[in-house]
Amino acid sequence: MLDTYWQWYADRAPERAAEAPLPWTTPNTIALQLPSMRLRDFSKTADGRPLLVCAPYALHRAQIADFAPGHSLMEALQNAGVARLYLTDWRSAAPQMRYFSIDSYLSDLNVAVDAMGPPVDLAGLCQGGWLSLLYAARFPGKVRRLVLAGSPIDVSVPSQLSRMVASLPQQGFEAMVQQGDGIVSGKHMLQFWSVPFGLRDVEAALQRSLDDKSADATALLDRFAHWNCETLDLPGTYYLEVTDWVFRQNRIAAGDFVALGRQVDLAEVKVPIFLLAAENDIVVPRDQAFATMPLLGTPPPWLESSTEPCGHLGLFMGCKALTNSWRRIARWLQSDLGGATGERPRISA
Repeated sequence: MLDTYWQWYADRAPERAAEAPLPWTTPNTIALQLPSMRLRDFSKTADGRPLLVCAPYALHRAQIADFAPGHSLMEALQNAGVARLYLTDWRSAAPQMRYFSIDSYLSDLNVAVDAMGPPVDLAGLCQGGWLSLLYAARFPGKVRRLVLAGSPIDVSVPSQLSRMVASLPQQGFEAMVQQGDGIVSGKHMLQFWSVPFGLRDVEAALQRSLDDKSADATALLDRFAHWNCETLDLPGTYYLEVTDWVFRQNRIAAGDFVALGRQVDLAEVKVPIFLLAAENDIVVPRDQAFATMPLLGTPPPWLESSTEPCGHLGLFMGCKALTNSWRRIARWLQSDLGGATGERPRISA
């Protein structure tokens, strides 16, 4: 099946002219250059508790968190009063990165946290969520509060993505790695896993109408098309570990995941956690996103959750989600939670 696909792709994949990288929306600087990422600094001040947004490392670039004015999570967090703000800008895998593993990304995440000054607040988006949770479990003293947004942790609660992974033999994923000489092509993954986005799909992601043919609507559609096509290549080792350990064997939820030499027990994660899910998410359904809760050791008064009436991308790009749940999350990060057995967080309106 994979051989047939590769032949099809070689014959039919359109040749795209080289485009300049999609520019960032919110001003930022590069705080660190690490083997796996650039740590981008969106801070307005050097004071205060740092918040690190952990972007997904799956298919698309980190601009999912800084897409456009009014559709930027980084902008929304700044406007809600988060003064020290960082983002993981994961690198597309070069040949020398072919053997990078999940441990490689946890190690670089640890370097970034140390540079910011732990303990930090950590917000994981989609697959950045399970990486953030692994990090919090492996380095419990370095995370103060944790946000998991549309994050697949316990895939025993099924989703379209987990069913798709389970339906393909592991040998198929290994063949993809071998075909790419140890690198999994993002453009090939886009053809293999994704379907084209139509106008209504983009409108759902951005939570706004774009059919008025205005200059603003046209610019957003063009920018979305650019973002969707500007994919990341993945290291083969990392890709095989994710598909097998996270989505096939469900090791994180089962307590069988070994992170940087230590077995991870989610019951040992006791920091305050906010879980965000989308009602219409086919990638990480609401029930799957919230199935993480009973696995944690976090006391009930320190557990918060919210559901947005949108799909998966709407959680990170949608103008309504950004002004609703993410504003609430920003207040939660800045609130006084009290003791573990004390009162609920006191969040101002």
